[in-house]
Amino acid sequence: MLNWVWARRLLQHRVKCNCGNDAVIRTVKNGPNVGSKFYGCPLWPDTKCEMFKLIDGSNDVEDLQVQLLEKNTTIAEMEVVQKLKDDKIKKLQKKKGSLEEELNVLNCEISNLKVDMVKEKTIKANLQLALVIVFVFFIIMY
Repeated sequence: MLNWVWARRLLQHRVKCNCGNDAVIRTVKNGPNVGSKFYGCPLWPDTKCEMFKLIDGSNDVEDLQVQLLEKNTTIAEMEVVQKLKDDKIKKLQKKKGSLEEELNVLNCEISNLKVDMVKEKTIKANLQLALVIVFVFFIIMY
């Protein structure tokens, strides 16, 4: 059983990726090293950081560190995924606000157009009435 003092010491010597984040442990999925463990960037594949360090398992300290980091890797990956989701939610909320604003503007334009249509109908009715009055007036006069 690994005691907490050793666990803390092992975690202090964490491997950092090229972009400064704590590297996570992944497993090679294909190629000649299938099944081997390696350190990689927690933001991969959504980053240009191409950090890759194969874990050879040649010393006990590294083995213990790998065991400890594998557990932390899952948490780190979940945190990265959550951060990406949170960022996407913020962008969507911003877009929603923008679209709601645009919808309000369009609704105002629709209301203005309806008012203009009512005015046009009133003007048209008044012109028709004026024509009828003028026509009746000419008939009476002649």
